[in-house]
Amino acid sequence: MVIRMGRSFGFAAAVTRACFVALRSDPPGGPARWSRVNYAGRTVGLYAGPATALGSAFGAARVHPAVAAAVAVAGACGAYDDAAGADDPRRGFRAHLGALRGGEVTSGTVKLFGIATAGLLAGAVLKERPVDKVLAGVVIAGTAHFVNLVDVRPGRAAGAVLALGAPGVLRGGRAGRLSAVAMGAVAAVLADDLGERAMIGDTGAHALGATLGTAVVLGNGRAGLAAHAAALVAATVLGDKVSEAARTLGRAGE
Repeated sequence: MVIRMGRSFGFAAAVTRACFVALRSDPPGGPARWSRVNYAGRTVGLYAGPATALGSAFGAARVHPAVAAAVAVAGACGAYDDAAGADDPRRGFRAHLGALRGGEVTSGTVKLFGIATAGLLAGAVLKERPVDKVLAGVVIAGTAHFVNLVDVRPGRAAGAVLALGAPGVLRGGRAGRLSAVAMGAVAAVLADDLGERAMIGDTGAHALGATLGTAVVLGNGRAGLAAHAAALVAATVLGDKVSEAARTLGRAGE
């Protein structure tokens, strides 16, 4: 078991690092397209996002093709939001759904429905009973959102992935291998993330979260899935309230 976990970790780490170095050396469209200003006003590159998404997807493909598809879609939706929603101040589900009710389809809305659909489809493949399929979809999409939710400072999302992945690795089996994939991918860019040279962005956060979510699905029965789903929904609601409070304080300070 230890050898298989190590192989999954090492493979994802190697693919992620290779992609990261290639993107940083010759970024498509030029370095400016990949540059973002972080919370501290420092310019960082988005190279770690696609790199971790690719490392996670290729690593997941060695475990189950449906998982790889869900991870790839989550990463792609995150990449679209990184590119199209960079200047959109709206945060949280309620803000984007409110815009949708007004007839505006934001990048956040595309991301929301895209990842939810990918999660439900993967859940439908990985579980047999209808209730379990739905719960699995909620867990996969919810975990993807949760990792992105905590990605507010350097190392936060990476730390969450390492902490959440460790129990899965101890569990072993396919769940353990997927947990090792997520941990390997994020470990490959951890130093650059903490050093504020690169960031994983929505692309990496959603792909890594989807990988962990499928690990949870494969490692739990209905009771475990229900508990994880409830916790993720609660975290989402709380995150929306925090985002709304931050926006209110921001408007008050203008």
